[in-house]
Amino acid sequence: MSKFRIIPVLDILNLMAVHAIKGERDKYKPLKPKILDTSDPLEIIKVLKHKFHFDEIYIADLDAIINKKPNHELLLKILKIPGLKIMLDPGIIDKADILIYSKYKLNKLILGLETINNFKVIEEAIRVMGQNRLTISIDMYKGNIISNLNELKNQNPLKLVKVLKKLDVKKIILLDLFRVGQKIGGIPPLYLKFRDQFKGDILIGGGVKEFNDLEMMLNNGFSGVLIATALYDGSLNIDNLKNFH
Repeated sequence: MSKFRIIPVLDILNLMAVHAIKGERDKYKPLKPKILDTSDPLEIIKVLKHKFHFDEIYIADLDAIINKKPNHELLLKILKIPGLKIMLDPGIIDKADILIYSKYKLNKLILGLETINNFKVIEEAIRVMGQNRLTISIDMYKGNIISNLNELKNQNPLKLVKVLKKLDVKKIILLDLFRVGQKIGGIPPLYLKFRDQFKGDILIGGGVKEFNDLEMMLNNGFSGVLIATALYDGSLNIDNLKNFH
């Protein structure tokens, strides 16, 4: 089994790192991490990489997702940091977006169910980039799918398992926006049911409260976790995170 991944998250809005809470994006405020006194995304990422030795970071470009104004210039600066693997959700909608981001040296491009305009986008992404550079984000709110697609909107995510298998998707994120920023803790029963039916890699996003949550995720067969609030507010000791296996 591959090593359990602990991946810091950075949400970027108006060119600043912001604190995401419950998916209420109009209420997001500049992030004030305890690790340094800045909301500058590039500076935060440099500290995460050089001081705390995280080599993989998840970025949600909310300027792209919400306002269709991608932060290409900032992304290029981030990608110049040596030895850093970037997972990026830039609000992929269609094939044209895939072709744009396929040119970047991303470790993983995230395709969120919230933004894609049909399942053919996933097929196209696999064709253009290959399975290994793609992760599908199952975007939810209180356990129901968030999507522009009528066949998915407000549906139970478990209905997706067969579709993902048919598309030969290997890597997913279970991301419930309601849990983001709240440190609810635990693992939703829905996630355990999904894990029983989907045999690929599953990352969990949102809700981490304490160290025991990470142990639970590891022991229940998940591949890793995306973590922000509990990392930046000091709830979790960063040195302990780096020694976690």
